Amino acid sequence: MSHDNRTSKRPSLLRLPLFRLLAINLAIGACAAALLVGGLLWLNPGHLRELIFADRSPGIALLVLLGSFLITFGSAAMGSAIMAQGRKEDDGGRGGRHESQLVAQEPARRTRPN
Repeated sequence: MSHDNRTSKRPSLLRLPLFRLLAINLAIGACAAALLVGGLLWLNPGHLRELIFADRSPGIALLVLLGSFLITFGSAAMGSAIMAQGRKEDDGGRGGRHESQLVAQEPARRTRPN
């Protein structure tokens, strides 16, 4: 029995547009998370850097901090990309809401009885 390579090949996950969109935005969120953790360590607010590196195992604290920021920013980037999918090209960047324009109507004039 011989296997045909053309029938046994499955499409790569990166060829699927939705998966590619999610992977790219997860990478964007991961870069934002890494930059934020690096900025927090550089700025040292509330002596955070000193507190982390004074511990016996600073790697665990850094891993938990980076992991929580990665989950937060990765999911936010992926969610915003998914929500932006419904936006049309010709809406002028206003988002998904199309507000109806109200026509100003002149109020009916009441006449006073003489």
